[in-house]
Amino acid sequence: MFGTDVSPDDWLSITIRLSLALLAGGVIGWDRQIRGKPAGLRTHMLVSLGSALLILVPIQLGEAERSPDALSRVIQGIAAGVGFLGAGEILRESQAQSEKVKIRGLTSAAAIWVSAALGIVVGCGLWVSGLIGVLMAWFVLSGVKRVEEYVRRRKNRDR
Repeated sequence: MFGTDVSPDDWLSITIRLSLALLAGGVIGWDRQIRGKPAGLRTHMLVSLGSALLILVPIQLGEAERSPDALSRVIQGIAAGVGFLGAGEILRESQAQSEKVKIRGLTSAAAIWVSAALGIVVGCGLWVSGLIGVLMAWFVLSGVKRVEEYVRRRKNRDR
């Protein structure tokens, strides 16, 4: 269940999981970085790495085996903590345009949240889910953005 076979001495598995968490956060962070967003490459990598580290604690201590809800509590804590990061991003982006009340930074906040989720997934050893999640997040941030821009240009041209 959830890669609960990781002992504190299993350096290879731990290193692979944490490295993949960095990579997952890096893919999302790179997209944010090249778009000039404040929460860029380093932020997303650290969020993903931190999530993977935190989920590894109950796994390595054997708590995931003894108490099935141990992982759930850690995931809930990560989600709440990352929610504060996302809210800060939204607030900061919205205040930068303070003449008008306009909410900005929602995609960046969601990207931070997804980076945390990917860190959790990879930290649990769910490699395939992590890879699929990274590819889907990248598609949403890059591919869907292009579609939005195309529709916006077309709409403006038709006016």
